[in-house]
Amino acid sequence: MESDFPTIRSRQLGDAMRQALRATGLSGKEIARKLRWDEARLSRNLSGKRACAELDLSAFLAVCDVTGAERDRMLWLCREANRPGLLQQFGTGLPKQLRILVDLENNAAKYHSFQLCMVPGLLQTGDYTRALLTEAGNVPPTEIDERVAARLARQSLLSREQPIQFTFFVHEFALRLPVGGAEVMSEQLHHLLRMAVRPHIDLRVVPAHQGGHAGVAGAFLLLDIVDFKPVVYLESQTTSVFLEEAAEIATYRAMLARLAETALDARQSKELIGNTAIELYPDGDSSDDHARPEDHDLAHQQL
Repeated sequence: MESDFPTIRSRQLGDAMRQALRATGLSGKEIARKLRWDEARLSRNLSGKRACAELDLSAFLAVCDVTGAERDRMLWLCREANRPGLLQQFGTGLPKQLRILVDLENNAAKYHSFQLCMVPGLLQTGDYTRALLTEAGNVPPTEIDERVAARLARQSLLSREQPIQFTFFVHEFALRLPVGGAEVMSEQLHHLLRMAVRPHIDLRVVPAHQGGHAGVAGAFLLLDIVDFKPVVYLESQTTSVFLEEAAEIATYRAMLARLAETALDARQSKELIGNTAIELYPDGDSSDDHARPEDHDLAHQQL
């Protein structure tokens, strides 16, 4: 039975086929006629909702004059389209552009994440990101500027005219890990307080005194995506995994539900962040010229 939702690879293949069609300057009707297909068949392939047979794709690529590396890439996507999940091996480092993840984020309706040891990427300051990459030592120094810029660019998701709903679970350990020193951490914690007051951002802290918790195995991201199956994204230094199976999604939804029971509520979470800033970084007050004066008082208020 044909799924109403494309897999990641079939969606990528559909996107690539649409780009190839546009490059010809022909209409879908004209391409379908050349292939002797009905338009509905072509439309399903272009949308990614129907896995394109490799022989059919070869004919499509010939008509659209797609050759070389792009032809090989599209044929690989076609062969992989019916295999659930997506595992990408990156060798010694992650790719310079996580095009798959960025595409999924851009089409998300809801964003749920858990971070154990660091501030979530979408909530990081530039100085925190730079310090994190530098101190970890896993990224070549020549790539750090590019990585920082890419991470900050992804944060545009938080400022859309019609922003999606974000739920961030962060363990207290991430607030206490002194990345970059007192000044960097003070500004980072104040930035979290500023972001936490936005109505579309739910920031919840899992306190250390709770002990074991549902996210103890590590960080994860779950995206509910418009017209697309939900996806869980897991990342290590050399590997990224996209999970799509219903049972996998259900497992991570259950983990989010348990984290919601364990974590402090929004008000308590802001209190903990503010108290941590006062306790650990009293002399590292925020120096952000764009911060409002009242933002610096958030750590001292009961929110």
